[in-house]
Amino acid sequence: MIQTDARARVILIRHGQPAIALSPRTGHRGFADYIDAYEAAGLDPESLPPEELRDLVRELDAVFTSDRPRSTESARALAPHAELLVDPLFAEAPLASPRIPLVALTVPTWAVVSRILWHAGYTPGIEDYRKARHRAGQAADILIARARENGAAALVAHGYFNAMIGHVLRGRGFSRTGSHRVRYWNAVMYEESHDHRKT
Repeated sequence: MIQTDARARVILIRHGQPAIALSPRTGHRGFADYIDAYEAAGLDPESLPPEELRDLVRELDAVFTSDRPRSTESARALAPHAELLVDPLFAEAPLASPRIPLVALTVPTWAVVSRILWHAGYTPGIEDYRKARHRAGQAADILIARARENGAAALVAHGYFNAMIGHVLRGRGFSRTGSHRVRYWNAVMYEESHDHRKT
């Protein structure tokens, strides 16, 4: 149990590089296939967590992770000593391939277009923004409870959904160190202010 004057910390970590080509050029059908392949891909064995990141979680006896292979394998590589608390609640906010014919784009460009359209309401058969935002709130609840009980909580998950969780944490009185970047093994720390600490 943490002390009354302790500040609960939540560490949001993006997974390492998945074992898949990152920037192929393709049409919208190829991008739809790529989304499925990316979801199924595990961690690239050569994508190792930075030592400073290992140090950040070394004292934790458990680490949260989504149920996606690239996430769970990253968590295992980062914290082999810790129990993995696997939950699909932490999965990435989904994307759908927009049906734009006669256009070939790189996968990262397709992802940007798809994310913009997702915010605009293009969600064929996938979770929409409102539901993802609600899920981010549930995820924040879990992480805050763990951090208040143990002093810190770490999540190894996905870039965009981590940022959504971070937005919730900021709204609940946590200060941020670092920024959410499109970079593998990116880590952002949130620390609760004493004013918001529940007694």
